[in-house]
Amino acid sequence: MANDVVVIIGAGGIGLAIARRQGFGKTVLLADFNEATLGAAADAMRAASYVVETQVVDVASRASVRALADKAASLGPVLQVVNTAGLSPNMAPPEKVLEVDLYGSAVVFEEFERVIAPGGAGLIISSMAGHMMRQLPEEQEHALAYLPADELLALPFLKEIPNSLVGYMVAKRANFLRVQASAITWGAKGARVNAISPGIIVTPLAQHELNSPIGDGYRAMIAASPSQRMAPPEEIAIAASYLLGPDAGFVTGSDLLIDGGVIAAMRAGKLPVPA
Repeated sequence: MANDVVVIIGAGGIGLAIARRQGFGKTVLLADFNEATLGAAADAMRAASYVVETQVVDVASRASVRALADKAASLGPVLQVVNTAGLSPNMAPPEKVLEVDLYGSAVVFEEFERVIAPGGAGLIISSMAGHMMRQLPEEQEHALAYLPADELLALPFLKEIPNSLVGYMVAKRANFLRVQASAITWGAKGARVNAISPGIIVTPLAQHELNSPIGDGYRAMIAASPSQRMAPPEEIAIAASYLLGPDAGFVTGSDLLIDGGVIAAMRAGKLPVPA
């Protein structure tokens, strides 16, 4: 009898922490764009006695995501799908950020909806950045939530995104809107889907941002937040375990903000809201 399958897209700090917490006794299908990162993460998990399959994936390619979903289904019942893939504002121009963080996320929802098992659960690791902006006009929000993924990048208002930070915030807001929409269609398959919006997590990506020209902004967010710290990936993995598990059977279409209070500090005027 085949093991239940846990799919983890993104083999970085948060993805690996979730894979370790969720994957024991199951088949873990670990996927990443970076083959070296993927191989190192898989080797570390196998050394700790996990059953791990791997596949290189580009979430900005529907064919690549479809191949990953098909491989997952060939391994056994697909009970958990976690998408941690994404580009930060400091890593790419706005067009590429939207391609990966907006379009890629929508494609993962669509392709894994085909193969998710009854009783299964999906989760996207988004960002607190989606909470930094106010609601978009209703027609824009509806389009981001419900348009087929292959039509998203042609939306006229996305052509007017001025920089990568705004593109990132729009993409992360769209993740939550997409989760709400996908809760209906995944629900028809007997499955749930939710999002987590983390703040500053101690990962190589966060270190890259802290060492970049926008690093002072990150440090200001940490200082102004009630927690006054970053968080390890394991704290996100604990929340993910709840949302993916049976105790969250009544939770779908939701977004859990885990940011140490950064957004609360912004709302209280202790931090500037990005323009």
